[in-house]
Amino acid sequence: MNSKMKVAFICVHNSCRSQIAEALGRHFASGVFESYSAGTETKRQINQDAVRLIKKLYGIDMEKTQYPKLLSDIPPVDVVITMGCNVECPYLPCKQREDWGLNDPTGKSDEEFEKVISTIDMKIMELRVLKRYGL
Repeated sequence: MNSKMKVAFICVHNSCRSQIAEALGRHFASGVFESYSAGTETKRQINQDAVRLIKKLYGIDMEKTQYPKLLSDIPPVDVVITMGCNVECPYLPCKQREDWGLNDPTGKSDEEFEKVISTIDMKIMELRVLKRYGL
């Protein structure tokens, strides 16, 4: 079989939504596609609320395997998914592109974070099914 499809989750700062999507993509869909995240600017660390909640909800410690990355830090990808940047989303060449239109929960309540995490979880599951069947 060919090598797995590469999916990049892109946001401006690569500190919250795109990191969550990378973590859940690795967790739930690593048999179907490789997950990466990146941005045009980076923060010093992954959003600490995201780190805490992903650890609580899924037992995943994002800081062990992930860090904020620039677009130039990831390999060429097949699919680009932008998180809903509310500004000009970064551009990466790819075969397929979509925008998930997610609001940034940074600085908001755990409840707001958990809504975004739940939406990302659902979208990762949908993407896993679509890519498994070559759609």
